[in-house]
Amino acid sequence: MPAPIRLRELIRTIRTARTQAEEREMIQKECAAIRSSFREEDNTYRCRNVAKLLYMHMLGYPAHFGQLECLKLIASQKFTDKRIGYLGAMLLLDERQDVHLLMTNCIKNDLNHSTQFVQGLALCTLGCMGSSEMCRDLAGEVEKLLKTSNSYLRKKAALCAVHVIRKVPELMEMFLPATKNLLNEKNHGVLHTSVVLLTEMCERSPDMLAHFRKNEKLVPQLVRILKNLIMSGYSPEHDVSGISDPFLQVRILRLLRILGRNDDDSSEAMNDILAQVATNTETSKNVGNAILYETVLTIMDIKSESGLRVLAINILGRFLLNNDKNIRYVALTSLLKTVQTDHNAVQRHRSTIVDCLKDLDVSIKRRAMELSFALVNGNNIRGMMKELLYFLDSCEPEFKADCASGIFLAAEKYAPSKRWHIDTIMRVLTTAGSYVRDDAVPNLIQLITNSVEIHAYTVQRLYKAILGDYSQQPLVQVAAWCIGEYGDLLVSGQCEEEEPIQVTEDEVLDILESVLISNMSTSVTRGYALTAIMKLSTRFTCTVNRIKKVVSIYGSSIDVELQQRAVEYNALFKKYDHMRSALLERMPVMEKVTTNGPTEIVQTNGETEPAPLETKPPPSVPQPSSQANDLLDLLGGNDITPVIPTAPTSKPGSAGGELLDLLGDINLTGAPAAAPAPASVPQISQPPFLLDGLSSQPLFNDIASGIPSITAYSKNGLKIEFTFERSNTNPSVTVITIQASNSTELDMTDFVFQAAVPKTFQLQLLSPSSSIVPAFNTGTITQVIKVLNPQKQQLRMRIKLTYNHKGSAMQDLAEVNNFPPQSWQ
Repeated sequence: MPAPIRLRELIRTIRTARTQAEEREMIQKECAAIRSSFREEDNTYRCRNVAKLLYMHMLGYPAHFGQLECLKLIASQKFTDKRIGYLGAMLLLDERQDVHLLMTNCIKNDLNHSTQFVQGLALCTLGCMGSSEMCRDLAGEVEKLLKTSNSYLRKKAALCAVHVIRKVPELMEMFLPATKNLLNEKNHGVLHTSVVLLTEMCERSPDMLAHFRKNEKLVPQLVRILKNLIMSGYSPEHDVSGISDPFLQVRILRLLRILGRNDDDSSEAMNDILAQVATNTETSKNVGNAILYETVLTIMDIKSESGLRVLAINILGRFLLNNDKNIRYVALTSLLKTVQTDHNAVQRHRSTIVDCLKDLDVSIKRRAMELSFALVNGNNIRGMMKELLYFLDSCEPEFKADCASGIFLAAEKYAPSKRWHIDTIMRVLTTAGSYVRDDAVPNLIQLITNSVEIHAYTVQRLYKAILGDYSQQPLVQVAAWCIGEYGDLLVSGQCEEEEPIQVTEDEVLDILESVLISNMSTSVTRGYALTAIMKLSTRFTCTVNRIKKVVSIYGSSIDVELQQRAVEYNALFKKYDHMRSALLERMPVMEKVTTNGPTEIVQTNGETEPAPLETKPPPSVPQPSSQANDLLDLLGGNDITPVIPTAPTSKPGSAGGELLDLLGDINLTGAPAAAPAPASVPQISQPPFLLDGLSSQPLFNDIASGIPSITAYSKNGLKIEFTFERSNTNPSVTVITIQASNSTELDMTDFVFQAAVPKTFQLQLLSPSSSIVPAFNTGTITQVIKVLNPQKQQLRMRIKLTYNHKGSAMQDLAEVNNFPPQSWQ
């Protein structure tokens, strides 16, 4: 049989292939020749054939048929055969295949070989693909080589020990005696691998971490090594861009970070050396920047001095001026992590951070945007909002939703005045109205309603904003609502804040009718407009007949929602005209249940209005029956009551055309007589026990006096807190507001919170403010739970949490039994 071609010739031949099919043909032909050679047990060219097979494997072609041949080469006495055999084993074998166990004895023999290079091959292979069984069998040999005086073997044995510890953590103590003298070695390769081994041991075992801190005095040794690296002169063997062994420096800094975390003594011992590294490292090359970045992370993670932390933040500030995009990105990410603890120090670099909003790189823009929102406070709110609104005007569409949401939250928290607050939100709606959250409209309506002194100014601004432009639907919805409420102020021209405009009643109706017929208007927007026209029948005097015609036209609309509204409004004109002015009177001042995040709005007349004119229930409200049944077993036994959904319930229409049909499905069970509620906004039905009739007092206490909040869940970076309020109208009702926060570095998406209580209670879950829990505690999800406890029994609850995090679906159950007595007694 002729000798097979060499590897070099095979590579040259394959590279001449012009098409993928031609390359496959060459590979298949060569694989057939290699198989024939393997069958004939050709020992002369086995090494050459396996080498060619490994090259084909690197190109992505199957090479599994060469696994046993690799084992034969490992068993050979020739070093060249062993080298190719071990390389093939690392590439073609892994612990999922039983074949790898056949090489355990060969590796053991080679670990005791007289040639250090053969021992090195065995250590590399074991450290690369050794299974837990192999690691248990060969750990003794690795530990023995870790104590040898040969630096070539010690560095390889240290890395192999790292793999053994990862596979079999209980073998960690076996390597503890061998680590005592590792840091006294002068060879940088041994030092590097030793630090890697010590880092692995400290990360995996708190006991080992405490041992190295107290008994081994590891921190002083590492400080000494790091100081020698900084102060040593030029060494061509270890020099990289003028810095002595930056790889070892980075590894030592990472280990110091682990040792100094939450430990005062260790942190104190390394403060000086960290300051030296931060001030003496050259920043003109990327190597120096890598060391400085690790130094900053270490300073921020240990209990360092305040001056050192300021120095670290100033280093990150210099990074923001670097031309390298990667350096700017890591600087922004690091500042975002530290802004909560060192807010004032980060504020000094605010102008540089804002400049990063203009960067062309989208990842830098996003980090700069997140950091800018984190820097907003009561002192800089006007300047920061000006920059962020400019960014909102010019940024890509994928940024607009997050930017608008952040502006809303910041304005709500730090607004210097109500007029500024309203102007800011209107600017956002004008710029990015299609990207705002669903709760933006009811939140702005609530804000406008409460700003009694600037109603005329607001309605005039909104009227001018939508003249001829209906593209921003949330803006049109707010404008329609305000024109319906305060149309009389618009026509009277009573605006004092700016020059009033002269508008007639017919011009106002023209705008609203244009909204109704516009192709850009959604069903919800048309509902706002039709209701606004109806409300104007009590505010205008000369156009009532025109309003009647418009309303009657939509009584036959193909849109069921518009048709229902129009029919009910027609009934008001024809049968209940004497009630119309009372039913359509101006809305009272609204009060928010909670101040953090989008929640329902509670009116002072006792009605609940989650979202004005919202005809569709939130997507997270309807729970499939199977999902509700999943909660029935949460507390054990059969005494569980399922969650009461908040979606509207269908009700047969009565033939009499009663007044209650105008108000929607409002349950007046056992309610005393009350003044008719305004029909300007359809109400979403609530379970009877939560309403107890319509009263003139607030439905819930504004302040949960004397009821402490609790932490119901804290695990894997997710934290759930409960705050409590008691109902004024029904003392048996407890209102629990949950706040979910996320301290990890990635957002938690598709977040769903479910709860179950015993049958002696009734429970209602309202829709959450969002389904995404932002990372780094930069925001929260809020959700309201209402619990009826007529028997005043101790409250128990089982909660179920489902979300996606880091690409994995997470699910967890927990029991909450630590409710404060004030919440249920």
